[in-house]
Amino acid sequence: MTDELGPAPGLPDETFEHDGLITKRLLRAAAFAHLRPLPDQLLWDVGAGSGAVGIEWARSAPGAHAVGIERDPVRAERARRNVDRLAPGLMQIVQGDAEGLFPGLARPNAVFIGGGAVTEVVEACMAALRTSGRLVVHGVTLETERTLTDLHRVLGGSLSRISIDSAEPLGRFWSWRPLRPVVQWAWVKA
Repeated sequence: MTDELGPAPGLPDETFEHDGLITKRLLRAAAFAHLRPLPDQLLWDVGAGSGAVGIEWARSAPGAHAVGIERDPVRAERARRNVDRLAPGLMQIVQGDAEGLFPGLARPNAVFIGGGAVTEVVEACMAALRTSGRLVVHGVTLETERTLTDLHRVLGGSLSRISIDSAEPLGRFWSWRPLRPVVQWAWVKA
């Protein structure tokens, strides 16, 4: 583990090797407000991409560990390199379609699903969660937003729409550049 980075979630995006599809720093921090890493607990990072969420989970509490599930083989290999550099031995990356992999995995205490979650994957994660398990889903597409608002209407939890603008140079001045808004649904299994 790289000690100078510390255990608190919200590492700079450039800490991770990624292809641009990464849960951005401030959005990871918002997710961790609901995920609440605890010692010796397991997180599933579904659609792991760079592995950033799982890596930060594993670094944040003693004995915490994660499984990153990534369909794309190039992203899975990239996530493995990030794990080797930032959280060696604390996260496993499995490559394949999420639902087919779930039955072979240990039941999680928390699940993070990023980007374009579909109802079937969200429901399978909810079923796999242990009692008092925490689920956080981020949606950036209209389809995922509808899925999350429907789940919130039926099951409750916390539903937020997060918009972040970052200051960037614009000629010799500065201007705000918006990131895509993210709908975040957080839910705890009773």
